[in-house]
Amino acid sequence: MRRWRARLVVALKVALMAALIAAPLAYAEPGAAMPAAPDYIAQALPGARLAGQGDYRWLLLAIYSARLWVGPFGYLPQTPDAAPFVLELRYARDLDGHRIAQASAEQMAHVGAGTEAQRQAWLAWMRRAFPDVRAGDTLAGLYAPGQGARFYLNGKALAELPDAGFAQAFFAIWLSPRTSAAGLRTALLRDAAP
Repeated sequence: MRRWRARLVVALKVALMAALIAAPLAYAEPGAAMPAAPDYIAQALPGARLAGQGDYRWLLLAIYSARLWVGPFGYLPQTPDAAPFVLELRYARDLDGHRIAQASAEQMAHVGAGTEAQRQAWLAWMRRAFPDVRAGDTLAGLYAPGQGARFYLNGKALAELPDAGFAQAFFAIWLSPRTSAAGLRTALLRDAAP
């Protein structure tokens, strides 16, 4: 009886942790006034509007808040002429840029994006491009369909990679149905339709 109870407690703890990790912790209430896009996003993505937002936690630690900005055509994941969008991450803690790059490469593998050789090349590029971040810093990425990705740090241009495959793989970390953060994906895509 004691073993059964211990196993039940462990199972409940695991289920609770999984739910906390997957669940979005912040989102706009229906009917709430949506914030205006920051200037750098409005310039890069004319007509930008907030599609959704949520928080990402790992083992109960806040890592970042994410916001997805879409243009007039919304988020169109399955079309060759997919619409541009911006994914914005505001970090809740200090993180090393190399760890961000490594975690990104691991998540690309998780969603099945790219080949091993491509992911290694992308990892090398991300290690050069992604800076260390401090709590409160914002990293944002612009998805340019068929062209690649452009990144911003605290509203200033940071780096650009003209590789459409990389852009698709990178943003799939959050937006693919195979993401490891399904609750966050749901929150980001809340109002992403055109």
